[in-house]
Amino acid sequence: MTSSTSPSAPHGHFGFGALRHMHARRRDEAHRTATPLELFFDLCFVVAVGQAGMQLVHAIAENHVAEGVIGYLYVFFGIWWAWMNFTWFASAYDCDDVPYRIATLIQICGVLIYAAGVPKAFAENDWTITVIGYVLMRIALTAQWLRAAASEDRGPARRTALVYAAGLALCQLGWLSLLFAPVDSRRWLFLILVVAELLVPVVAERRHQTPWHPHHIAERFGLFTIIVLGETMFATTVAVQSALGDAKEFSELAPIAGGGILIIFSAWWIYFAVPAHERLKSNRESLPWGYGHYLIFASAAAIGAGLEVAVEQSVGKAHIPTLTASAAVTVPTAVYLLTVWFLHARHFKETMAQQLVLPVAVPAVLLCTFAGHWAVLATGLVAAATVALGVALAARRPETARASGTSPSGG
Repeated sequence: MTSSTSPSAPHGHFGFGALRHMHARRRDEAHRTATPLELFFDLCFVVAVGQAGMQLVHAIAENHVAEGVIGYLYVFFGIWWAWMNFTWFASAYDCDDVPYRIATLIQICGVLIYAAGVPKAFAENDWTITVIGYVLMRIALTAQWLRAAASEDRGPARRTALVYAAGLALCQLGWLSLLFAPVDSRRWLFLILVVAELLVPVVAERRHQTPWHPHHIAERFGLFTIIVLGETMFATTVAVQSALGDAKEFSELAPIAGGGILIIFSAWWIYFAVPAHERLKSNRESLPWGYGHYLIFASAAAIGAGLEVAVEQSVGKAHIPTLTASAAVTVPTAVYLLTVWFLHARHFKETMAQQLVLPVAVPAVLLCTFAGHWAVLATGLVAAATVALGVALAARRPETARASGTSPSGG
């Protein structure tokens, strides 16, 4: 009765108890933008991002760098993957009726439970609460995919939805079994389950592509990047504020605060310098792009954690070497710049000079690690100079930039 090209149900006002047929959305739908529910979803998910960042700060400040980074990467996977799966599903099947909203709110409850379990996952390798929260999110999404399958009478669209539902269900059984595995083996089993989760979309969409909307997907990922950068700015501000108990400390904090602001502003500028949605034509481009955002989101959040560590180290609250505190900022900044360049910036560069701006900035940022107490400010200046150089190079070819839709915005 419906197909992947069926018109979407109209959005707008409806009374309580409204039920709509979950039609697949159209890929060429005009004026497709993020909904208030999606924005609310993002804001709730950033609570878990903040918890992961907080635990990373504690681990590095206590000089447990390797354990902290590994725990952070593990915990962040669950946040990112659940967010990404909902986002992709919503782009294809959002019908905005009461059952859809309830299923989405259940996923929000799941991430709040997940966030509550993050400290134990870090400190004790106890994943019980996080797994419960994660499974709750995934059960709600499985129900959504079953509902999408029911809206398709037959054909590849129905098969794809059913494969998604089956894949999600099998993976959740795996996560639940993780709770009963020996503690020493949990992190290795975790990696196996990560691979299984990542394979679900690849297998499900092998013969049929769900009708996600390129511009909507690009906007959703961009909005979450903004929210994560905002969380980074907030965390840094709170750290500086808490360290300003003595006026004499301001001279030590000013370079970190100034450098942190430059890094975050530059990270925003560089991400939005090119129209990413223009490359999202099919799953061949979109899946690697979406998967790669794990590093963009994780590194953006880690920058904030690194800035907090730098503040604590500068005022003597974290007894770690200056080099460690500096690397906590420079390494995630370098990862962010390199990943943004690799995923989409490089595809819009027209000259070799433009193409080299971000790759050259990466080792320059890493060298700032050795600048002592000036490392954060030096990193911020390098990031700002990267933006300025990108703008200058783009401005030299205004006609070509306008023709391709990329204004002289740099990056």
